[in-house]
Amino acid sequence: MKTKLKPKFSQLIEKVKNYKFIHISMYVMLAAVIFVSLYSNVKPETIDVELFTYSDQTIIAPTQADDTYETDNKRQEAYDAVEDEYVLRKDYVVNRVEVITSIFDFVKETNKEAADEIKLQNENVTEGEEAYSISADEKLKRLKDKLTSDIREKIPDDAFRALLDSSDNELAIAKDSIITAVNRVMSDEIPLQKQDEAKDLVEEDLKSSTLRADLSNAAVQLGRYAVIANYVFDLDATEEKKQQAYDDVKEVQIKQGQILVEEGGYISRDIYRKLDLVGLLDNQLALKPFAGLMLIILLIIATLIYYFEAPDKPSERKNHSLILYVLIFSITILLIKIISFFQEIDYSNVGYLVPVAMGAMLIKLLLHERLAILTSIIFAVCGSIIFNEGVTGTFNFTIGVYFLFGSIAGVLFLNEQNVRSRILQTGLFVALINILIITSILLMQNGSYSNIELGSYFIMALASGLVSSVLTIGFMPFFETGFGILSTMKLIELSNPNHPLLRKILTETPGTYHHSVMVANLSEAACEAIGANGLLARVGAYYHDIGKTKRPQYFIENQMNIENPHDKLSPQLSKNVIISHVSDGAELLRRHKMPKEFADIAEQHHGTTLLKFFYHKAKQNHPDIYEEEFRYPGPKPQTKEIAIISIADSVEAAVRSMSNPTPDKIEKLIRGIITDRLQDHQLNECDLTLRELDIIAKSFSETLKGIFHSRIEYPEISKQKVKQA
Repeated sequence: MKTKLKPKFSQLIEKVKNYKFIHISMYVMLAAVIFVSLYSNVKPETIDVELFTYSDQTIIAPTQADDTYETDNKRQEAYDAVEDEYVLRKDYVVNRVEVITSIFDFVKETNKEAADEIKLQNENVTEGEEAYSISADEKLKRLKDKLTSDIREKIPDDAFRALLDSSDNELAIAKDSIITAVNRVMSDEIPLQKQDEAKDLVEEDLKSSTLRADLSNAAVQLGRYAVIANYVFDLDATEEKKQQAYDDVKEVQIKQGQILVEEGGYISRDIYRKLDLVGLLDNQLALKPFAGLMLIILLIIATLIYYFEAPDKPSERKNHSLILYVLIFSITILLIKIISFFQEIDYSNVGYLVPVAMGAMLIKLLLHERLAILTSIIFAVCGSIIFNEGVTGTFNFTIGVYFLFGSIAGVLFLNEQNVRSRILQTGLFVALINILIITSILLMQNGSYSNIELGSYFIMALASGLVSSVLTIGFMPFFETGFGILSTMKLIELSNPNHPLLRKILTETPGTYHHSVMVANLSEAACEAIGANGLLARVGAYYHDIGKTKRPQYFIENQMNIENPHDKLSPQLSKNVIISHVSDGAELLRRHKMPKEFADIAEQHHGTTLLKFFYHKAKQNHPDIYEEEFRYPGPKPQTKEIAIISIADSVEAAVRSMSNPTPDKIEKLIRGIITDRLQDHQLNECDLTLRELDIIAKSFSETLKGIFHSRIEYPEISKQKVKQA
């Protein structure tokens, strides 16, 4: 049953990957996988609560929000709490002193005017006439006309009469007494509420003066009038201070992860308002989180498009690689998502158990190391969103760092010899890195952890690495078979001498088998010298001449103790037999479901080279024969590995035919063969450079020198004994 399913799956993949539009579908599918996986982790959470009820769960703010209502309240409270600002107005005492001085000046002026008028009028009075005089009331009226209404209203007429009845000397003494008392009292702060107390102080000072009674009373009235509050309300300073207090209040925010209400807590108006602010009461679709998710997905897809849509990759190869990548990526994300469901059973650190390194290792083994590192970063980003511990729209950077280091460790530890034991070793290495990362995170958090917690973390880290390697080994055969991938492990399996086709070569064409092994040694060394796939060249070389098993006796390396059949055949017929081993080998390999690369090697390793021996033999009898009739059908080598196998095939055969090979002769022969291939345009369709060809020639020389090294000649007696034996 399994043998029937595998070919069908392979055929389906083969059909699908040939469609040119398939890569667009794969990008869309990849975006859909990421969106579906992360949807629930960015979707805003909504709850069903009612005002003035009790919550049946602890509600945590899923996002950060500005609480403008609370901010305005706090700012208004700060504004109202600022006390009024007062200032000591020193200029007030100067003004009040000037007022007192002006009153005394007006009194003197009024008295002088009255005296001058009386004197003038009395100069014209004859003897016997009554002398002219001005009444006290008239003088009082004239004085009050010169004063302000405020002074007239607040100072009684008796005070003015006393001033008008006083001499200039008395007025000067009274004025000085008032000014001194006012200056002394108003030098201190006098708030409005203490103004009467200040007036009383002035009155006490003036009553103790030596002025006559009526003038002392007048001085008291003027002093009380002069004293006013000098510690007054400062509107500008108060407003500035209030505004400063208002501005100093910071914006009140509901922090992400903040507990809004405990389980069993009362849903008051304030709590209900906060639930609404963070969107927990809004059942409508919120677009911002999904817009952010789509932007992340677009960045991921754009990065992958940049990698896969390289112009040097054929469309079929793009589809093949992309389909495989999407499958591996989807399986890994599915594993992450499934394990993340255990967060709901209140075990938030279950993310340490995810075998995320599996995806990176599979991509390294089946695709490319650079793509595997890029995907490790993508897994870290997706994992940090999926394992956000129930707080939607957040990133769990701890798990992201854990995924990133574990995946990259798996990629870097795998090397060219990716056998199963190496994958298991990689799993252990990933486990070690996981444990170190967890340890570093716990140390930086500086928390207190029990031995049980630490043990569970380390066990999960160990399990993650081991499970990653086991799953990698388990998935490898399915991907190799389904996609026809020639992985390193597959090559190692195909190099086993017990493989049916290799046994067929060994038993039916032992000479060809030895030749293939020699070509394999030469090809592998040369490929590794220029950075090509040495293992592919070695194993492919084992099978490159399998077509010779159809007619083994027609090839010289298998003609042991038999007559050469070509001696009885025409050059044209011999040519057909020799050339047919190329197509026969490719057909045989395809029939046994061998990798496409092996069939290409069998088909291309002779390119369109000329069968010189039979061509020149035929030309002796038919001078007008065309050279193209004696050339292999091709195609020419398309890859570096096939080109190297092609050159190694000719080099090995040529060196084996040399009678006394020396290092100089071998190197000259190798360079001659390479030059001949260049002149015959056999290397035009592969991307070997002249520098690489020089390295290949040196590699062949070194390898063949080790094989055809000089030996000690045995004495004649020893040779005779050997012959007798």
